[in-house]
Amino acid sequence: MSCLDDEDTFKILVATDIHLGYMEKDPVRGNDTFVTFNEILDHARKNEVDFILLGGDLFHDNKPSRKTVHSCLESLRKYCMGDRPVQFEILSDQAVNFHYSKFPWVNYQDENLNISIPVFSIHGNHDDPTGADALCALDILSCAGLLNHFGRSTSVEKIDISPILLRKGRTKIALYGLGAIPDERLYRMFVNKQVTMLRPKEDEDSWFNLFVIHQNRSKHGATNYIPEQFLDDFINLVVWGHEHECKIAPFKNEQQRFYISQPGSSVVTSLSPGEAVKKHIGLLHVKGKKMKMEKIALETVRTFHIEDIVLADHPDLFNPDNPNVTQAIQAFCMEKVELMLDTAERERLGNPRQPEKPIIRLRVDYAGGFEPFSVHRFSQKYMHRVANPKDIIHFFRRREQKEKKEIDLNFEKLVSRPAEGTTLRVEDLVKQYFQTAEKKVQLSLLTERGMGEAVQEFVDKEEKDAIEELVKFQLEKTQKFLKERRTDAVEEKIDEEKKICLIHVELHIYYYCEKDGRYNLFVAFCIGLGKSTRTGQA
Repeated sequence: MSCLDDEDTFKILVATDIHLGYMEKDPVRGNDTFVTFNEILDHARKNEVDFILLGGDLFHDNKPSRKTVHSCLESLRKYCMGDRPVQFEILSDQAVNFHYSKFPWVNYQDENLNISIPVFSIHGNHDDPTGADALCALDILSCAGLLNHFGRSTSVEKIDISPILLRKGRTKIALYGLGAIPDERLYRMFVNKQVTMLRPKEDEDSWFNLFVIHQNRSKHGATNYIPEQFLDDFINLVVWGHEHECKIAPFKNEQQRFYISQPGSSVVTSLSPGEAVKKHIGLLHVKGKKMKMEKIALETVRTFHIEDIVLADHPDLFNPDNPNVTQAIQAFCMEKVELMLDTAERERLGNPRQPEKPIIRLRVDYAGGFEPFSVHRFSQKYMHRVANPKDIIHFFRRREQKEKKEIDLNFEKLVSRPAEGTTLRVEDLVKQYFQTAEKKVQLSLLTERGMGEAVQEFVDKEEKDAIEELVKFQLEKTQKFLKERRTDAVEEKIDEEKKICLIHVELHIYYYCEKDGRYNLFVAFCIGLGKSTRTGQA
């Protein structure tokens, strides 16, 4: 690109997986997500971008706390409202792009608002719509006029992705978005050709096609991801959310001929190697059909260092038959942690905006007859030096994995071949139970699929009324059908169905386990004829 800032060039700040509110109750890491979010918005303002594009999981919890929502609203008002005019226009039918909103137009065109930097975002798997009204936290921001929630699909049978058409000077962008959908379901829909990306009616080859998606990119199971070759080849750039490892520099898919940018998360939410990669956001320049992605390193992200130790690889240092081997292992681990702390301190001295205490993780493979030492006692020595003292050390025994042959994915064959090897999910348990249950307790008005999804919403999204709402919806639907057929509904049949449903699909909240310094809810899925078994007490 000869000029990056002329009247024909879009400047877009790209970020994803911000996870606002993650560990907000932690005394050390509680404000990390809010500080970094402010840094991201500050970069947008300083670079005078045309708009901000977020790839999902703006919030960590499906029902974020009042503190988290307030902090988000505060930041968006501070950085995204103002008198600077927006330099691009919307050409598409906004009633189609935002059909699920009571205010179906982009926020900067609202005469009651003064928006200087529009924010466009799809939802992720953490902040997706749930409940009877299918609302999410992004809908609150959208209703407040601070964010444009797009890429939402309301159908489970067919998905038509209609782009938001943007124009700045002579550059035109078709912005496609698809909010998070359970990977297995979306995989099946792609295989069955139930996903369609609509193209502009006029001059379709003159548009820069930008697609934002929030799904598994790496393979977690036979159908628990979305292969890149499922996506249409007319796309120019895919911004891939959900994956937390930063691979923001666009790389080409040689088969489909489009480029993929994986921005990664802006906060460490899991102590895995992918999270240790330096965090960046992107400044995307688009002029005509050409693009350039400029990496911007985030300076306020807490340093994270992770290393692995395999004790069996050090026979000169450790002998499992030595009675003092545990003390030797502990001393070795302390030495490793000290080296990691020294490295983290050197990095922090070069960046005063970085938090003082780093996150340290030492994974110890103790296979070969070794015994782990007390992690809690070890952690006490680093209480005031690291941000995660309770989980510095992780002991594990690596299992030998059988060699897996690489299998070429043939899209056409998948259409006629059922998927195999899917992972076990809560809804699978529900379906399996009712398929194998006695005939007298089989569901006839409710469906196993609907019941499974209701249970999953209860477990994953804490939607306490999910099962009750499903029963109510299905009963009303059945009664309406019978009335239209001029058939009297048999109340006894309906009551019996409801009773069977509520007895055999119970969700008991039994057990609380302490993790990461807070209590996490463990939900046990119990199936039985009204049986209840106490597994623990809060």
